[in-house]
Amino acid sequence: MLSGCAGSKPQVLVKEKILPSWYTNPPLSNEQELYVLGEGKDKKEAIAEALSLMASTLSVSISSNYNAKTEVREGSVNSSDGVYKSDITSKVQEIRISSYDVLYAASLGFKRYTVLITSKKTKLFKSMVRELDQKFALIQSERKSLAGANALDKLFFYRKQKKSLQNLPNTLIVMNSLKPAFEGDEYIRKTQEIGFAYQEIIQNISFSIDSNALASNLKAPLAKGISERRLKMKQANSPEHFSVYVTSSIEKAQAYGFWLARSEVTIKTKDYKGVIVGSNTLQIIGQSSQSFAIAKQNVAFRLGILIEKEGISKVLGLDI
Repeated sequence: MLSGCAGSKPQVLVKEKILPSWYTNPPLSNEQELYVLGEGKDKKEAIAEALSLMASTLSVSISSNYNAKTEVREGSVNSSDGVYKSDITSKVQEIRISSYDVLYAASLGFKRYTVLITSKKTKLFKSMVRELDQKFALIQSERKSLAGANALDKLFFYRKQKKSLQNLPNTLIVMNSLKPAFEGDEYIRKTQEIGFAYQEIIQNISFSIDSNALASNLKAPLAKGISERRLKMKQANSPEHFSVYVTSSIEKAQAYGFWLARSEVTIKTKDYKGVIVGSNTLQIIGQSSQSFAIAKQNVAFRLGILIEKEGISKVLGLDI
């Protein structure tokens, strides 16, 4: 008994942590402000979660607005309305919220942290307007610098801008929910201008392919890869035209009963001024158990497979 008492450890009482009232009873969002709690292993992670939840709150609000009315199109109830609302809810969560304040922050213990953030709807709306204006001002400035660029550089620029503006419709929906009187027609018009400029380049740009004798069978897979990018194949002499020249050197070999065609394929693309705008060198080995001639044809087949796998842009060394 004495031994047992002596070996026992004193019981440690952990004082119960009193949680802050703003955590147990956080303020509710209203017409003027959004309030959201976030948790994480540290303050940075807690803020990130809170911002994500704030975007989700906006999504729910917008979705509720769609639920409050029945959309009728062409005389019938829109059957895809539910899918449309779901899509908006997910897309809104991708919108970056840059205007917010951290009202409170506290440790919950056990490596957990919590924050309460708020964002005034008017302030958030103004920050979104400011970011959009800055974005379109930068696009306009870069467009002016493209005056002397070739068609491929312009194509790359407009494709990049189109991608960066993909989420604009959902951003405008959020802005409208923050300020119902807001109309984003001006931003839509500017976005359409980018799309029209891109389509104009796509319609006018063209390629032609030439080769040395050993590479004549390589023109077809290259032409196919270019055409699949919605780009024209034709002979032309204009600022929007590019000439692709492909050469090949082939070594004959045999191994394990196979004929091998070891090919070094060089591809160069020039603009209408004759300036090289892209180039690449490929090592391709064709093979056949029947003849060397078939092995050489197999090089073209393998080039086609490479284009499907890597993409025509990487094979040509171009951004198309």
